[in-house]
Amino acid sequence: MDRSDPQVQRNPVPSLLRSLMREHLDPGYRAAADAREHAHTRTSRLPSALWLALGAVMIVALLSYAAVDAAERIPGNRADQAELRSAVRDAEDRVAAMEHRYDELAATVDSARTTALAGDEQGAPILRDLSVVEGGAALEPVHGPGLVVTLTDPPPRPGLSDSAQRTVTGRAVVLDRDLQMVVNALWRDGAEAVAVDGVRVGPNVTIRQAGGAMLVDNRPVFSPYEVAAIGPAGALETGFVVSDAYLRMSSVKQLYGIGFAVAASDDINLPAASMRGLHEATTRESTHYSSTSGER
Repeated sequence: MDRSDPQVQRNPVPSLLRSLMREHLDPGYRAAADAREHAHTRTSRLPSALWLALGAVMIVALLSYAAVDAAERIPGNRADQAELRSAVRDAEDRVAAMEHRYDELAATVDSARTTALAGDEQGAPILRDLSVVEGGAALEPVHGPGLVVTLTDPPPRPGLSDSAQRTVTGRAVVLDRDLQMVVNALWRDGAEAVAVDGVRVGPNVTIRQAGGAMLVDNRPVFSPYEVAAIGPAGALETGFVVSDAYLRMSSVKQLYGIGFAVAASDDINLPAASMRGLHEATTRESTHYSSTSGER
């Protein structure tokens, strides 16, 4: 065959390449379009609409049930809350009545003891020794001049740095270690008696935080916290303003907005501390002992 023959195609174009160049749409798409045009494969949308309607009905029914259930629970919850509030108030009233009765009985005992011992030659020294011991144990109410340090929780505000160290339930608050530092500083500066919000600080009295509550001697106290100290007002104030506690609380006031105030007072009245039960132990054997609380 002569290669110069014009009928001979030197570079034949494959059929697949020719179809790609001439037919830009895949035959399957064209066939589907033709089928839809002639209504051969028309898809019904009725099942999809039914499923959507069924889902909407179920959601509405679920929301309605939740709303009705919540509405039925509200009266019960309110009744429970009212009952709890009433029980708390009753318990507080009973505790207040018992404390008042305790104070009356303690005053009666003190009066009878003084009457019995004051006029006796052997009883007078005992009475003086008891007075010294009770004063050291903070079992007597006292009054006199001194210093009052007030710490106040600030209103909540966002954007506190180091908030994890100074927040309780999301609020910046006065911490138990703040009160502890203030009380210890006042003792060191010469305080003769100290109380926090009217709760006398004596031996074995703790200041600690439990959740969002501040407890002094296991009794709740609330902001503003007034730390009152009886002693020489001038010496107390002079010593306190140069203490680490004063510097700490001044910094906390600037950083977190906690209220901090120091004021001298000519007459401060502090109650007596709570009396704790005494326990006595006697040796029976080398590895056993007995006490008022039990035997081991």
